[in-house]
Amino acid sequence: MIQTVSVCFKKNGKSYFFDSNGFDIKANQQVIVETEKGLQYGQVVFLKECDESDLGMPLKKVIRIADDEDLKQHEKNLEDAKGALETAKKKVQELNLKMRMIDASFTFDRTQLLFNFLADERIDFRELAKKLAQIYHTRIELRQIGVRDKAKEIGGLGPCGLFLCCSTFLTDFNSVSINMAKNQMLALNPTKINGVCGRLLCCLKYEDDVYTELKKDFPKIGSMYEKGDISGKIVSLNIFKKTALVEVKNHMQVEVELEDGSIK
Repeated sequence: MIQTVSVCFKKNGKSYFFDSNGFDIKANQQVIVETEKGLQYGQVVFLKECDESDLGMPLKKVIRIADDEDLKQHEKNLEDAKGALETAKKKVQELNLKMRMIDASFTFDRTQLLFNFLADERIDFRELAKKLAQIYHTRIELRQIGVRDKAKEIGGLGPCGLFLCCSTFLTDFNSVSINMAKNQMLALNPTKINGVCGRLLCCLKYEDDVYTELKKDFPKIGSMYEKGDISGKIVSLNIFKKTALVEVKNHMQVEVELEDGSIK
């Protein structure tokens, strides 16, 4: 068994597993870890013992538990990254590039400076990368991100009135489809089912399995209903009340009770 730690590099960001390297590490501690991009400063989310055969590949290691000097370096990197972002925005204007810089970040050892940007199409940013490298004397990486990533970085309020899920607790973006809105019998109005990013609301995913399970044995909308003196077509369902609206003669609608998906 090997002791691993899950480390997150930014607030509400995705966490990654590292070999604890024999250090006595506790949750919420700050650590310096080795990554493919260089050394990074991050916070331990949780610890987990894993069988080496389950890992698939060797894990990168924790280099050390962060001390006060590491914290000062990390804070300097954050401050310098803000300045780098402003510089990049000016260079984008000078080069007349159709892109919008979103954020910038240094690796802990400053061997790489990463920029995230938005653009409607592919951008030739080689000249921009060259100019930035001349200023900061480090490897420059520019990464085009999507509108959902932008919403996560910037934050805001959702239609529910709460802070965006993606900027508060979601670490990964789940796949959301229009079928989830249909499954929850929501009006397919973009202003109602789209988030501030313009894509389908992430929260459509939360209750989809519940609706699927509850509707499993219910009659389908459009099917015929016949019981007693009521005969007509089912036009809507209320899966929580276990009722259905049946359209009878003269376009009148009658509410009938259902139980476990069958006619009561």
